[in-house]
Amino acid sequence: MTTMKSMRIHDYGDASVLKYEDVARPAPQAGEVLIRVAAIGVNPVDWKLRSGVGKRFGLPLPIALGADVAGTVEAVGEGVTAFKAGDEVFAMVGLWGAYAEYVAVSAEVVAAKPKSMDFVQAASVPLAALTAWQGLFDKGNLQAGQTALIYGAAGGVGMFGVQLAKAKGANVVATASEKNAAFVRELGADDVVDYRTDSAERYPTDVDLALDMIGGDAAGHCIDALKTGGAHVQISPGGTEHLAEKAAAKNVEMVAVQVRPNGQQLREIAELIDAGKVKTEVAATFSLAETGKAHDLSAQGHTRGKIVLTCG
Repeated sequence: MTTMKSMRIHDYGDASVLKYEDVARPAPQAGEVLIRVAAIGVNPVDWKLRSGVGKRFGLPLPIALGADVAGTVEAVGEGVTAFKAGDEVFAMVGLWGAYAEYVAVSAEVVAAKPKSMDFVQAASVPLAALTAWQGLFDKGNLQAGQTALIYGAAGGVGMFGVQLAKAKGANVVATASEKNAAFVRELGADDVVDYRTDSAERYPTDVDLALDMIGGDAAGHCIDALKTGGAHVQISPGGTEHLAEKAAAKNVEMVAVQVRPNGQQLREIAELIDAGKVKTEVAATFSLAETGKAHDLSAQGHTRGKIVLTCG
């Protein structure tokens, strides 16, 4: 049996439940691509699943977590013609399964790695960028000339939300702390509101779509900012009955995003990256063996950009 290293959990809990161990290396089945992983993106969903949220999904333990990979095609399964061994690719494999030296995944969710990015940068993109894309365009139907409020713009999803909205031709108002305001403006935000100190008067009132990464009180700010008939797209779903009533009074649609892997959308995002319209920010890197440290940093909730694990 050919083995590989993987970071798995056998039970739920704090970072100590992560086990770096030898497991069987997968083989690509029909329609699949086997990727030799160079880097893996870390997302909040990873440590949330590890902490116990995974029980809701009935995850078959032991299991490797992780959604994002970038690497090189090692082999392809029967029927795969879009990729060949040696191709540099990136993908969102799902909501788990990425914390390993090799992953086998449907060719339909894989895309060629942006030429202008290395593997670490590319691994920081898929889940966060797809979440922003699907929230803005699939759920929110954002159009050129409209105004988007990106609430929580310095985080992983938020930074892609700003850039994708600008690439679409929207006017972008973003929220961020004072220390991240310049960074968010560099991403393309037309105005930045400091959610910690600015009064309600600093928030816009003519927003067509609010992409909300925070929830809670932020949801109320988003609804206040939306024009009648606007859309409140929640990355962190959930809201009180009071917020639902408030939204209904303004004819505001409240929709939640559950991101899905999508190779075609990743290809379009890669084109925007190589055209210089979208970039990433890598906050920190750790080895796969140091996944616990990466989880602890992510859980602090104040990271600007993305955390990435490296293999090999």
